[in-house]
Amino acid sequence: MKKIVLYILFIILLMFTMPIVFTNQFEQTEQTVAEEQPEYEKANYGDLSIIRLLHNETGEVEELEFDTYLYGVVSGEMPASYEFEALRAQAVVARTYTIYKIAHGSKHENADICDSSLCCQAWISKENRLARWEEEKREEYWSKIVKSVDSTSGRYITYEGEPINSFFHSNSGGKTELPINVWGGSYPYLQVVETAGEEAYNGFSSEIEISKDELIQKMLEKKSDFQINFEETECIKILELTESGRVKSVKFGNIHLSGVEARQVFGLKSTKFEVFLEGDKIKFKVVGYGHGVGLSQTGSDALAKQGKTYEEIIKHYYKEVEIK
Repeated sequence: MKKIVLYILFIILLMFTMPIVFTNQFEQTEQTVAEEQPEYEKANYGDLSIIRLLHNETGEVEELEFDTYLYGVVSGEMPASYEFEALRAQAVVARTYTIYKIAHGSKHENADICDSSLCCQAWISKENRLARWEEEKREEYWSKIVKSVDSTSGRYITYEGEPINSFFHSNSGGKTELPINVWGGSYPYLQVVETAGEEAYNGFSSEIEISKDELIQKMLEKKSDFQINFEETECIKILELTESGRVKSVKFGNIHLSGVEARQVFGLKSTKFEVFLEGDKIKFKVVGYGHGVGLSQTGSDALAKQGKTYEEIIKHYYKEVEIK
């Protein structure tokens, strides 16, 4: 009889304590979720609160809140599959680039900046971005993009107190380039730096092969007095390299081109290339993707995989800068 009474008392006690246990577990779960999805304080951008964005395709100008504009830039410029710290670095770099462009005068009459990477920096609407991602990844990726911008809200890069011209590109091929070798200008914070790990990305190496006739046609479009004798041993020759190993000047027949010109003429992914005459073909072996100046996006992802924070990534690519 005693055993039965004790058993009944145990059951009653269990009935009262179980809700408490489950409630505590639920509260802990809710707390964990809240910690994983923090609320970030939005910066006050003052006169820059609204960005006037020119859509090149339509000619329309759209007004967007600064960080909302950056959602479209980060998602248009960097794969959402990249490490979160790389995305945060891209967000700060894109914000800085926007501030610098506006401060130094827009190229566009009724807009602060446009949506073309060839002119300003890429931008894509949320609707179009989501449509290009796999359905099961859309929510995760968009949340990651928004968080990368919101968690760095208001932060930008300065050199001696002023916003920097924060150039960036896809893949440096292991080493970045000086701006003077691309556009002719120079900035003390943009130096040649190395990044390990970029060779693991698709944009690291590429090849282009053209016929002799194609080379002649492309060169004549550039220089009407072009001539070449393919029987000569050095009819095609790289003459000088930059400090980063990119082509500074190259000879095709009687014409000397800069590496930048050669990249444009032959549609190369970068100026870090070798060129070979093989039978009736000319082969370009290219390393890297983009102009090579400033932050490398694949390099940023590689550094993030090594455990670097977005501040460390930024200070790797831009020298003696501060992040405000």
